[in-house]
Amino acid sequence: MSPAQDLPPAQPEPPEPSEPPGPEHPTKGLDETVHQRHRLGILTITAEAQRAEFGYLREALGLTPGNLSKHLTVLEQAGLIEVEKGYAGRRPRTWVRITAAGRAALAAELATLTELLRRHTAV
Repeated sequence: MSPAQDLPPAQPEPPEPSEPPGPEHPTKGLDETVHQRHRLGILTITAEAQRAEFGYLREALGLTPGNLSKHLTVLEQAGLIEVEKGYAGRRPRTWVRITAAGRAALAAELATLTELLRRHTAV
């Protein structure tokens, strides 16, 4: 038997004591549904107006009708906006209105972004 075989098996090193978890980073508070730039644009525009017309949103955000429709569907399914279809004269129109949940989600997003800015400018 060699001297190495006479030694008892190596014991695993005890784990390093971990530091207590610090406060969560503000980016954990970002809501992907709201944070996407076009959806954030839709929410901010509709929060500033009583309602926004589809064509205005399309032009303001530089989106195709199909892309805007997809973003509106995501926000509507999340309960953040309401979509109203109707007519202005004989022309069909689509209007978008932010909901109370949409205002709360937008406020939370802006608070998170404000905190990130505060941290960044404090460095």
